[in-house]
Amino acid sequence: MSDNLPPNHVFTRREFLKKTNATVATLPFITSAITDERGPIPELMEDSAPVRWLDDQAPGTFHGTTWGIPWPQGLYPRETRFSLTSEKGTAIPVQTWPLGYWPDGSLKWTAHAVPADVERATNYVLGPGPAAEPTRRLAAVETDEFIQVDTDVITVTIAKEGDTVVKDISRGGVTIAHDGRLVCSLEDRSQPGIKQEKGFTGKIDSVTLEQSGPVRAVVKIEGRHANEDRTWLPFVVRLYFYAGSDAVRVIHTIVFDGDEYSDFISGLGLRFTVPMRGALHDRHVRFSGSEGGLFAESVRGLTGLRRDPGDDVRQAQVDGRRTPPTSEWNPRVPPRLNYIPAFNDWTLDQTTADGFQIKKRTSKVHTWLMSAQGQRSDGFGYLGSPEGGLGFGLRNFWQSYPAQLDIRDAAMDSAQVTLWMWAPNAQPMDLRPYHDGMGQDTYAKQYNGGLEITYEDYEPGFDTPFGVARTSEMYLWALAATPSRGQLVELAAATRTPPVLTTTADYLHACKVFGDIWAPVDRSSLSHAAIEDRLDWLFDFYHDQREQRRWYGFWNYGDVMHTYDLDRHEWRYDVGGYAWDNSELSTDLWLWLYFLRSGRADVFRFAEAMTRHTGEVDVHHIGRFAPLGSRHNVLHWGCSAKQLRISTALNRRYYYYLTADERV
Repeated sequence: MSDNLPPNHVFTRREFLKKTNATVATLPFITSAITDERGPIPELMEDSAPVRWLDDQAPGTFHGTTWGIPWPQGLYPRETRFSLTSEKGTAIPVQTWPLGYWPDGSLKWTAHAVPADVERATNYVLGPGPAAEPTRRLAAVETDEFIQVDTDVITVTIAKEGDTVVKDISRGGVTIAHDGRLVCSLEDRSQPGIKQEKGFTGKIDSVTLEQSGPVRAVVKIEGRHANEDRTWLPFVVRLYFYAGSDAVRVIHTIVFDGDEYSDFISGLGLRFTVPMRGALHDRHVRFSGSEGGLFAESVRGLTGLRRDPGDDVRQAQVDGRRTPPTSEWNPRVPPRLNYIPAFNDWTLDQTTADGFQIKKRTSKVHTWLMSAQGQRSDGFGYLGSPEGGLGFGLRNFWQSYPAQLDIRDAAMDSAQVTLWMWAPNAQPMDLRPYHDGMGQDTYAKQYNGGLEITYEDYEPGFDTPFGVARTSEMYLWALAATPSRGQLVELAAATRTPPVLTTTADYLHACKVFGDIWAPVDRSSLSHAAIEDRLDWLFDFYHDQREQRRWYGFWNYGDVMHTYDLDRHEWRYDVGGYAWDNSELSTDLWLWLYFLRSGRADVFRFAEAMTRHTGEVDVHHIGRFAPLGSRHNVLHWGCSAKQLRISTALNRRYYYYLTADERV
């Protein structure tokens, strides 16, 4: 496209759109040529749809999942029931509901959920017929005071009012965690020169049982954070449950409705109380490190001592098993146990994309000891004993820094575990504008000033974060005992990369649900291969730029930059209207169409992160600008051009139909 241009030529926005439109105009002809050369559009597998794992292999740890499948127009009426079969012919329990219809009323999209104990085949087939009954059946009960969900492994009770979101998580009649609360700490700067720390707890406004089984249940909790003086910061939390699973998936969204000049959030988290059982040396703390690494210690360590308690004792503690009775230890050790420090508090924090640290202390009046450091943690932790414990994880932990996992009072009868979506150990959240307007107090100055020189649309009061949102994803596991190291690594991997089911590019294309200007990857000729190579290069370029330029962070992860500065060899992150893209060049559509064609897992997850970001951070969900989005700017919400092309559902529909995600 730039072969005849000078080497330092920079495309203007007008040139880019002109050339892009010209390329798009040729797509029907390219598609037609590809279809002609490949032969007719692939026929359906009789009346069924192929289902595969996004990563092309069955996961090691699985807690259930949901995905969407399209159907050709006219194939199935809306009352059709569906069954799922593995490649080995095993009938798989599946829960089904409709997502969309063709104009003739036939099913266009359906959503499906499978339980945790699904057979781990590589491929499955979905077709009409009665679904197999789950071996472990999920049940949900609703009363005036609470909703209780039983997965046949764990039972979770959700309150309908008050400030305790999750009353209890139990397994086999034993409480693993209770009193789950949303917590927020605020650095209040409303008084000049004074910073006041204020605490808030999420208060429930409404609770809805959106699905009740037999495979999947969803509970939606809405409310606001409150203390005795103020109620603010709306939240929406969805809890997901699957039959036969010991896990709870948590999708947490906040909408900022504060004053960016005075409200600096210094901590945002989900906290549980965890009953502690067993001797201090049988209480285990685990944190995930980088690339499968695991930090594994105990509240009172028995390794490295001057007097060795014995090989069996040390190995049991390291493995997370119950240690032998003290009568079987080296007799020099038990009388001196109280002289071995018991570490009460533990913290894993990731305050940048490139560094985490793990610390511990004996009490809050004593210093922290640096225990471990690394680059990128998977964001998983565990606290418990051989009698059971709580696994907990925050997805995109380092990508969405600053994040933090806290354990407090592990040496007491009850401990607290907090998953911090915004880490208290980091600087408070600063959402103020990045300049004072620079005298642009008239429309003439705004047009002939900032817009003409930095391409920045500016009007006073428009560069506000009021109404923007942010979603985080967390996981909780109620475990019967301390897992082995291998199992813990698998849980960390499930936090980092949750297993996803999807279908094939050929099948999606055959259904014609996303239009016909795209076709599956085709390398049947040299010219087609050259096009495919170029498309691969384009995605790989942005994928690698995200890593090289560190396009990460709580408010930034998922977006890409808009324009490059060849003089500085840097993206124009600080030049008015040229910084964050905010969907302005339809990047979302490019990524999703590229996934439809290729089926690549890395493309899916790149597009997923962008859909979350651009649909939430770049859009005003409440306030004077709702439901508009903000055009590109140094800050995602900074542009005064509030537009529907940013908030359009067109950018989200791919993710919604492929995953059936309620939040999107």
